[in-house]
Amino acid sequence: MKHADIIQTLDLEQKCALLSGGTVFDTRTLPGKGIPSITLSDGPNGVRKQAGAADHLGLNPSVPATCFPTSATVANSWDPALGEAVGEAMGEEAAAQEVSVLLGPGLNIKRSPLCGRNFEYFSEDPYLAGKMAAGYVRGIQKNGIAACPKHFAVNSQELRRMASDSVVDERTLRELYLTGFEIVVKEAKPKTIMSSYNLVNGTYANENAHLLQDILRRDWGFDGAVVTDWGGSNDHALGVKNGSTLEMPFPGDDSVRELMKAVESGKISEHDVDARLDELLELVFDTKAAVEKAPRTFDAAAHHALARRAAAQSIVLLRNEGALLPLKKGEKIAVLGDFARTPRYQGAGSSAVNSIQVDSFLDCLTESGLTNVGYAQGFDRQGKADEDLKKEAVALAQNANVVLLCMGLDEIKESEGLDRMDMKLAQNQLDLLAAVAAVNPNVVVLLSAGSSLETPWLKDCKALVYGCLGGQAGAGALVDVLTGTVCPGGKLAETWANAYSDSPVKDHFAGEGRTVQYREGLYVGYRYFETAGRPVAFPFGYGLSYTTFAYKDLKATPEGVTLTVTNTGKCAGAEVVQLYVAKPDAKVFRPAQELKGFAKVWLEAGESKTVSIPLDDKAYRYWNVATDSWEVEGGSYQLRVGASSADIRLTAEVVVLGSGAPDPYQSVDLPHYRTGEITRVPDAEFAALLGRPIPEDKIRIDRNMTLGELGHGRSPLGWLVAAVLGLLLKRSIQRGKPDLNILFQYNMPLRALAKMTNGAISMGMVDGIVMEAQGFWIIGLLRVIVEAVKNIAQNGAMEKRLKNS
Repeated sequence: MKHADIIQTLDLEQKCALLSGGTVFDTRTLPGKGIPSITLSDGPNGVRKQAGAADHLGLNPSVPATCFPTSATVANSWDPALGEAVGEAMGEEAAAQEVSVLLGPGLNIKRSPLCGRNFEYFSEDPYLAGKMAAGYVRGIQKNGIAACPKHFAVNSQELRRMASDSVVDERTLRELYLTGFEIVVKEAKPKTIMSSYNLVNGTYANENAHLLQDILRRDWGFDGAVVTDWGGSNDHALGVKNGSTLEMPFPGDDSVRELMKAVESGKISEHDVDARLDELLELVFDTKAAVEKAPRTFDAAAHHALARRAAAQSIVLLRNEGALLPLKKGEKIAVLGDFARTPRYQGAGSSAVNSIQVDSFLDCLTESGLTNVGYAQGFDRQGKADEDLKKEAVALAQNANVVLLCMGLDEIKESEGLDRMDMKLAQNQLDLLAAVAAVNPNVVVLLSAGSSLETPWLKDCKALVYGCLGGQAGAGALVDVLTGTVCPGGKLAETWANAYSDSPVKDHFAGEGRTVQYREGLYVGYRYFETAGRPVAFPFGYGLSYTTFAYKDLKATPEGVTLTVTNTGKCAGAEVVQLYVAKPDAKVFRPAQELKGFAKVWLEAGESKTVSIPLDDKAYRYWNVATDSWEVEGGSYQLRVGASSADIRLTAEVVVLGSGAPDPYQSVDLPHYRTGEITRVPDAEFAALLGRPIPEDKIRIDRNMTLGELGHGRSPLGWLVAAVLGLLLKRSIQRGKPDLNILFQYNMPLRALAKMTNGAISMGMVDGIVMEAQGFWIIGLLRVIVEAVKNIAQNGAMEKRLKNS
């Protein structure tokens, strides 16, 4: 232990107290023992340190900071070095605000396009997500503070996120949902990791020994601190035993007593407590020193310029019929759409940054050299039909050579706590687009959305520029690309399906029950569409440019490839060269091809460069459920180099020596998984893939019943609570303004009441509420009252002891 000298001076109560938060975003302090407090803060795309009263969801104001493009945006740059620059700037701002731990980046796999938090995540591909996240972590930690990659693991939806059980087979778990985290841990060495809310195969992630001990610490060598998501602790003692270091936010002293009782009863050992405390003290002392020596100011103008550069390099040109773009100087344009005036530049929820400044598209156009004939709002932002707005916009469109129509999802469509209902743009926006295209065919759509959309309306625009969610400087970045100041070089980090009905997870995403069955297995995103031969609107890795690139002279070995890339166009630009590995004759089923390397190369017009893309230990491996280890199937592999997953330019074959392991599925009947046709996998086949029966899916009246599920209990009081919450939620959604606080409460399990109320509610009181819900009305209420009195008395005594220690 690094801090045994301090730990041996503490009694059990003091040790246990330190393993949970002291406030919503601060750890506990014991000044008499020389142990200071540190601050943690949200930060996937900027620092969100709240000023004054703090709350988890970002409802109260926070200290101004730079709002960088979201992770979903920067992922389209395919540039880990750019991610590292953004991370370094965020780390600098965090230290300036005396924040020791920045809670990000998020790198969960985009299993479904409807996940409400996809804007916070990088990709559907674990290799790309891992490489980008590793860049962020290296940048954030350059000045000594800690990054906290999240949410570990298999956290792919917002509905019932605190009580859902992700049912996934071990191979899929390892290859898809953990590989990105593995890359981050091994290549960037984060000081902290955040565990996710959900269960993974029946055990909460925060107390899951398989995740936290077997894989994270033993297999990957992680020696940092594991932090719970806010309110994500189920059984604090089991969390400590199995590798969870710090319980957040401030669960109160009942949590301390719970941990002490677990030690005294032998449920866990004091050695478990000491091990976690050693991890925490290392984090506290290490990052506290970094914060203390960091300056309290930063160059806001430089960070704004970086945010603009990051957004510009991440913009994806999806359509450019007739080379309409870039626009020539003096081009006569009309600007339409509410987003031109009030940009949609970040997501809602705990990642929302109080931006230092926010550029609007209209303001940025003033220095573009374009001739703007006017602006019209065009549509109601929340989707309400308005003929007058549409008519005004159509009239203006007739006075311009080119129409710039700013479309997108409104703020509530993409939010923490709420999954999207569909992949569609609001109908009033589509009606405007069609009406404008009828009078002026030269329409450029500028699209603001943090995840993929259906695009049947593509015929109504000649150019489509995907800005994603570009942060506070995203509007200027769009102008840079439109005018050719920046040549677009972004590539999609996720597949855009033709329709949500094509999604491989549509029948097993955000359903009614508590379990979430990952029946699609390995076939997420392009892995499904390409294996099953399904057409898409835009493939993974796709993006146009104002110039063109030629590939030639591919040379390949099992360790990687080299090739020559030439800019064959008339302007300088960047190309993302992508390397996919395929084994068409595989005996162990696998996707048709998988991304295993990439490189972004900048080329002047006419310039050629040799590009090298190495392959690492993840290039050929698969997880063998029979040997419980990584194995390699020997034989011939294709190394495919392309400009997207669907645009393979060069192919070479290499022979790879295998590990000689037997096919784990040789005697298992898995016809759908062998073909990739996984949208209708029978129960028996999914059970065979799991290697165990599919868990039953039923609501239980226990500590993990959500407030929204109380209607399934036996208490009239519970029915009333569920009905009121349901009504409030329904009304807020109908208004187009879902209440994040109501959303959080509706999906919150009862045990979280003891974790999210600053000690006002104890777990004993929760057990009384459970009894009430089970139908023991009077006894349940009496227990709540007795436990409440006991909690107040015990808390007062403990706080007095801790303050005097």
